[in-house]
Amino acid sequence: MNISKAKLLLLPPPLTPKLNRSLYSHSQRRTRSLPHHRDKPINWNSTHSFVLHNPLLSLLEKCKLLLHLKQIQAQMIINGLILDPFASSRLIAFCALSESRYLDYSVKILKGIENPNIFSWNVTIRGFSESENPKESFLLYKQMLRHGCCESRPDHFTYPVLFKVCADLRLSSLGHMILGHVLKLRLELVSHVHNASIHMFASCGDMENARKVFDESPVRDLVSWNCLINGYKKIGEAEKAIYVYKLMESEGVKPDDVTMIGLVSSCSMLGDLNRGKEFYEYVKENGLRMTIPLVNALMDMFSKCGDIHEARRIFDNLEKRTIVSWTTMISGYARCGLLDVSRKLFDDMEEKDVVLWNAMIGGSVQAKRGQDALALFQEMQTSNTKPDEITMIHCLSACSQLGALDVGIWIHRYIEKYSLSLNVALGTSLVDMYAKCGNISEALSVFHGIQTRNSLTYTAIIGGLALHGDASTAISYFNEMIDAGIAPDEITFIGLLSACCHGGMIQTGRDYFSQMKSRFNLNPQLKHYSIMVDLLGRAGLLEEADRLMESMPMEADAAVWGALLFGCRMHGNVELGEKAAKKLLELDPSDSGIYVLLDGMYGEANMWEDAKRARRMMNERGVEKIPGCSSIEVNGIVCEFIVRDKSRPESEKIYDRLHCLGRHMRSSLSVLFSEYEITNN
Repeated sequence: MNISKAKLLLLPPPLTPKLNRSLYSHSQRRTRSLPHHRDKPINWNSTHSFVLHNPLLSLLEKCKLLLHLKQIQAQMIINGLILDPFASSRLIAFCALSESRYLDYSVKILKGIENPNIFSWNVTIRGFSESENPKESFLLYKQMLRHGCCESRPDHFTYPVLFKVCADLRLSSLGHMILGHVLKLRLELVSHVHNASIHMFASCGDMENARKVFDESPVRDLVSWNCLINGYKKIGEAEKAIYVYKLMESEGVKPDDVTMIGLVSSCSMLGDLNRGKEFYEYVKENGLRMTIPLVNALMDMFSKCGDIHEARRIFDNLEKRTIVSWTTMISGYARCGLLDVSRKLFDDMEEKDVVLWNAMIGGSVQAKRGQDALALFQEMQTSNTKPDEITMIHCLSACSQLGALDVGIWIHRYIEKYSLSLNVALGTSLVDMYAKCGNISEALSVFHGIQTRNSLTYTAIIGGLALHGDASTAISYFNEMIDAGIAPDEITFIGLLSACCHGGMIQTGRDYFSQMKSRFNLNPQLKHYSIMVDLLGRAGLLEEADRLMESMPMEADAAVWGALLFGCRMHGNVELGEKAAKKLLELDPSDSGIYVLLDGMYGEANMWEDAKRARRMMNERGVEKIPGCSSIEVNGIVCEFIVRDKSRPESEKIYDRLHCLGRHMRSSLSVLFSEYEITNN
């Protein structure tokens, strides 16, 4: 830097006669007042240039170190430039929004200015909102309100930032309070403030307040409708999302690609391929932008709705494939049971991140191929890809499928060893794994170690206790859940009613089934009816079970009729059993279990001709009884055994050992019978 340029840093800038701006005098130095800011975020890109004559402010663009920043600030203080609101706000903006982010220093500068303008407050609040500690934004907002200066009054740029922080942190109540400030300042008429409040409530899952703000606002644009549609989609209310779209159409508002993402994703949730195709046709006919997120949503919808070929066609036509595109297709093939195709796509990827590995492992779990999932996890470890919480959840689900307790314990230790956060989802998966693998005491231990529990956590422990036949403890945890203010869902009641069924608690089961609608506003589904029919059938209350089935608002499925047939076989009600068997054979004539139950029911009623007829019908239709299958875990390896299976290399040794065990059992029985006869004689 030459001497003339150095002097410029210490001297005030020259006056510019062409500009009609006020003059500011300080310590006999005069500086030109800079143009008023327009409250727009500053672009710190190197291609951007401030239209400013003072070299100090121009130097901010090139500033990289806090030391240099302090030197610039010192010169601004010396020549009085710091007293200009525009200049000081640019200094604060650099601290708050530049790549280096000197947030604490920006607060110091802010507090050192007598009357900072709203731009200075806004950029500092925004800086903290994008930091690792976004809650600091609210503290700054409170300080701004206390400041009370007219120039620092919150404006329409302040509140969208605060609403976004509330959305990210799920602070619906705080967002509601801030909305009160917006209404007081009459800023709800500004569209982006109004839309930010709807988005905040929708992100928090508070669709009641989101809808209220939407309905009461005189300002509605496409963004408002999109916030509502995607909000309903996010909480699983897919039908409501599509209903809002119909209202939007009736008001003449045209959708965009964001709207279509919400609608297509809603069709995925509903498994509604026809409506999904309609939305796809609309996109093509109206020339909407085929953005990558929309294309990925379409692929996901087609794969989840069973049209994997259309999903693949869209994938093959993609010019640019993202990691989400690959993951969607891999998951789609796995979901359809086409794991070989899924694996081929997976192998085609040169770089595999944890998301892709999770897609493959999760797909194997969905296809009920737990052993493949665990093998993939081992392969993932050898590839030096670090697993995350999602990986662990998939692996624990695989252990639950296989009853692989040793592997589940190893995964639990792995989680502890690498300090993976035991969040609600991961903790719930551990509870579920231990319960399904037979260690209910450890499931309870993990449950009590979870700091924040939700409905899924309670549902897992209630279902686990039901599986172990501990009905009274399952009910006590349900009561604890209600006392904690956690609302049960339909799956919770599956576990609760199953507990009543296993415990033979008939009246308690009736009461809870009734409370589903009357107390919790939940509509019983087919699974709930099948459990109730099973509960009543086991107790011999077959007529009541039949009446319950007649009152169902939907057609009974095979599970409901099967529960009735099982009860009829148990208690010898041939007439009602034949009715159930007839319905079951209409639904699935190839199900061997129906013929077996029918044969057993006739046999116990000494109706031998009818039993022969059932077996003959089974043979004529070419129905074969599904071989029995059992599994055992030895040294962390799950081994499956199927009746009459000789495909294993070790089959000869296995059958030799079985014959040996059979001889020992017969010998032991002979001794027992001999002792019994001697005792009786």
